[in-house]
Amino acid sequence: MRGTQTFYHGMIQNARTDKRMSATPARPQQPLGKSDYRRLAHFRYRLRRFLRFSESLCKQNGTTPLQYQLLLQVKGALEREWITIGELAEQLQAKHHGVVALVDRCARAGLVERRPGSADRRKVEIHLLPKGERLLERIARLHQSELRLLKEEFELPGWE
Repeated sequence: MRGTQTFYHGMIQNARTDKRMSATPARPQQPLGKSDYRRLAHFRYRLRRFLRFSESLCKQNGTTPLQYQLLLQVKGALEREWITIGELAEQLQAKHHGVVALVDRCARAGLVERRPGSADRRKVEIHLLPKGERLLERIARLHQSELRLLKEEFELPGWE
């Protein structure tokens, strides 16, 4: 388990320092062409379409997109069934205090619960409750067709 925590912590640290996510643009070797702008515009369009689709699914299922994202991150935690507030903040790209408030709302809704850390009692583990599991499963299943469309689209020529 310790190796998993170290690996996961390393992923978070790498994400924070990942140069691919840098706000400073890389210096291109040559000017961007029309096809580069078209590809980027189309990517942003498809991304926004997916997000709108996801937002709509969440609302139809009585939750918010952020609550769904939180449930997804808890379930998707590497090799374990819980996540910490700090890890959630990184995964959601949100401030620590905002994530605490989001966890509070999810806990009041019966979707998650806080538990003292099993290895370190100073840490708090966020666990899914059965109601949260059911909601996550339902919404994640509804996303599958749109995800398949995105996958097919990004396999088309021009995305290398």
